[in-house]
Amino acid sequence: MTTAEATAPTGASAADQATPFAPGARIEVRDAEWMVRTCAPTRRDGYMIKAVGVSEFVRDEDAVFFTEIDDVRPLRPEDTELVPDTTSAFAKSRLFLESVLRRTPLPQTERGLALADRFLLDSLTYQLRPAELALQGLRPRILLADVVGLGKTLEIGLILAELIRRGRGERILVVTPQQVLEQFQHELWTRFAIPLVRLDSVGIERIQRDIPAGRNPFLYYKRVIISVDTLKNQGRYGQHLENMHWDAVVIDESHNLINEGNLRNKLAKLLAAHTDALLLASATPHNGDARSFAQLIRLLDPTAIADPDDYTADQIKHLYLRRTKIADEVRDQIGTKWPDRGPSVPIRCAATDKEEAIFRELTKVWLDGPERTGPSPVGQDRRLFPYTLLKAFLSSHKALGSTVAKRLKKATEPREIEALNELARLVDAIKDKDSAKRRALVDQLREIGVGEGSTTRAVVFSESIPTLEWLVETVPGELGLTKDQVRLMHGGCSDQQQQEIVEEFSLADSKVRLLFTGDVASEGVNLHRQCHHLIHYDLPWSLIRIEQRNGRIDRYGQQHQPQFRALILTSRTEGAKDDTTVAEKLLEREEQAHRSLGTAEGVTREFTAKKEEDRLIKDLLAGKTVEESLEAAAPESDFLADLLGTVEKQDAIAEPRRAKVPRLFASTEAFVREALNTVCPGLRVDDDGELLAFEPPRDLVHRLSALPASYLKTHKVTERMKVTFDRGLAQRKLDEARKTKTLWPDIAYLSDLHPMVEWLVDKVQVQLVRQQAPVLTARVDGPVFLVQGIYSNALGQPTVVEWMAVSGLPDAPVIRDMTEVLEEAGVGPDMINTMRPVDLPRLQALVRPAVAEARRWLDRKRDEYAERVTAPLREHRERLRDWEQMTLSGLPDDWRGARKRGAVEGTVAEQQRLLRSLETTGEPLLRILAVLEAET
Repeated sequence: MTTAEATAPTGASAADQATPFAPGARIEVRDAEWMVRTCAPTRRDGYMIKAVGVSEFVRDEDAVFFTEIDDVRPLRPEDTELVPDTTSAFAKSRLFLESVLRRTPLPQTERGLALADRFLLDSLTYQLRPAELALQGLRPRILLADVVGLGKTLEIGLILAELIRRGRGERILVVTPQQVLEQFQHELWTRFAIPLVRLDSVGIERIQRDIPAGRNPFLYYKRVIISVDTLKNQGRYGQHLENMHWDAVVIDESHNLINEGNLRNKLAKLLAAHTDALLLASATPHNGDARSFAQLIRLLDPTAIADPDDYTADQIKHLYLRRTKIADEVRDQIGTKWPDRGPSVPIRCAATDKEEAIFRELTKVWLDGPERTGPSPVGQDRRLFPYTLLKAFLSSHKALGSTVAKRLKKATEPREIEALNELARLVDAIKDKDSAKRRALVDQLREIGVGEGSTTRAVVFSESIPTLEWLVETVPGELGLTKDQVRLMHGGCSDQQQQEIVEEFSLADSKVRLLFTGDVASEGVNLHRQCHHLIHYDLPWSLIRIEQRNGRIDRYGQQHQPQFRALILTSRTEGAKDDTTVAEKLLEREEQAHRSLGTAEGVTREFTAKKEEDRLIKDLLAGKTVEESLEAAAPESDFLADLLGTVEKQDAIAEPRRAKVPRLFASTEAFVREALNTVCPGLRVDDDGELLAFEPPRDLVHRLSALPASYLKTHKVTERMKVTFDRGLAQRKLDEARKTKTLWPDIAYLSDLHPMVEWLVDKVQVQLVRQQAPVLTARVDGPVFLVQGIYSNALGQPTVVEWMAVSGLPDAPVIRDMTEVLEEAGVGPDMINTMRPVDLPRLQALVRPAVAEARRWLDRKRDEYAERVTAPLREHRERLRDWEQMTLSGLPDDWRGARKRGAVEGTVAEQQRLLRSLETTGEPLLRILAVLEAET
């Protein structure tokens, strides 16, 4: 018998056994309402109750209570007190009902999209597919592997929004490269109204200022974005992370996690074990090694792959999604929002005489080939170093000089030192005017239109920091540009500097016209807002890196055809390896692959920039040409390329299914406007039909504290808040913000997730005293009790949610759908509250029968929901059993086998605990929300 079989459920779970407070029960402790998650006996302090806050001031807070220490009072629906509603049009009752509908998470069985059309986004079905996939799984854990530019950040935002609506997105951690922190934070706020606290160097200073020393910052801030390099600091954050559990963790550029044993890999494993939802994003999701890719997939589901050397797409199809720009669904929808890219134009630059002297020296002294006149200056163990020198020179003489100087500090062999000194002498003889590529760069920038008085912008890439620093110093003056019109970005810049540079380059009214950058900007950074010209001053010897660079301006939202140029240094020296040897050929091959395949990553079958370059250099050393190297790297069939290629063919025709979301108000706008009038009567709101503007109360200001202080200060948000429901106005303001000193618009779009909407929901709910339910008159024949019924799993996630309208009491009870009854009864803004007294004692006598009937109905519904709840759990148990058997088969009968067996059994036990926690358990929540009484 396998561990999975031995631990499979055979009857009621432990959580179902009798305890004073079953999971799901509501209790009152310390004058607040809580929902029980677990209840277990202790030796001295009675029962230990783990609970989550429900009422306003403790909402979603975790707490532990002991029955011998705390006064724990059960909240029973039978004790509900009915009270009259004296507000105009029964606004208080209607708002309360809507607030409960909004606050109640959708059940585990609801897999449709609830909020797909509620945000400041273009309606693109392909961007909804990841959310659709994430909601189908046992847990929302997927890899978003779309190629560069398709909008993975927006896809992530849509998934997080769906999780928040389901009560599974309260605690969120987003981990990104440092240069995209603000960009990611900006997208989630301006598009979805999801605020994230940014913990860059400035944010960390804020933590140290705002919270007590030693306090876990991830408990203090519920939704955080932080760079992977900051977070991997185990000394600062390790203990805090080990004591956290997240609802959702997002790791951007996740291909950086797959090197076993490094700090990023250890961090990823830790986070994966401490979160419910896990979203990994990468345009280059693997390094060509099946075992490494399996390692990434196992972060999502440790039992998805039994043999990391042999697995199929079918085994992991529920865990990843991969599309390119040429996928049918993508191509059909992007239309003019993303023009086809222009050609990659090689600009040949004939080497000057002084540059030819260096070509001759490299050819005759350093590089393998018939033209070399003697043995290499370096031994076999450093046989790649001559190509390091060549690549540095093909960037610039400044880069070569820096490389030579660094090596001279370490070199010990006289022949190498002599050869290095000769290169240093030749480099010193070169002046700025002797650089052919520099001269060509100035000419190309002028041809593009970059210069004094022009609004045209360009980004110039180089692999070398010395090259970049030299270009920044010498090029702008020849174009009539001043210092404030040029920016330099590379890996040596701080996280704050990188974010500021990217933001400034994206602003329409910024003075910056020219950005010189290293490959730190080649991953994840958006440079397309105001720029469609890119020049490769030097070219990486990697198709992947070239594609990543081009993707900075070739991405969704680009308004102009992206234009690419590459400077190609040519030589007259016999046998010289100039840019036509490698770089120009890679430039052409990347363009061909992009147009025919949608991506260049599979051409060399290496899948990382470093591996591509290393392989190419080794092939060159072996006497192969670039064409021969690429041809040898492309077998007829490749496992991972075929694996990811299958997803391209899976684009569905049908639109993603929409969730059935109960609501009383016609729209969020209608709810917000009436809530402001009813629960904030003293708040002065200027309303011109499109825009709401007001001074936000202190408790609302507190909810905005997650946003950048610079944004709040610039727009004086805490003094006058401006919001709109008008998509057109919100988009115009977002576009205008890109033309000003800040990317952040002064008017926010009010999505369902905006802190102001949540603030109003809370304000509405505190209008009623706990365990009171309002009575309102409507078009009904007799009393109708509106009852909420929920069963949950051990994690507190609803598995059964019913909205019941109980009528015909006490003798002939009938239960119908609450939202249908509300519509038929005319419950809406046109109601008239005549203040007619109602017979409260008569209605109060019907409370217990109403609860009893609702309980019976809910129990029947639990049985109906059972198959929908248990079917995916059963399927996972079967996969788990198969995985265990396959993994254990053939293990050696020694200490290695015993160690592997123990690890497998531990994984199975953990998965079984997870499955049990997802089963419906405990007592239901029953709550009388309101009572409808006949009008006459």
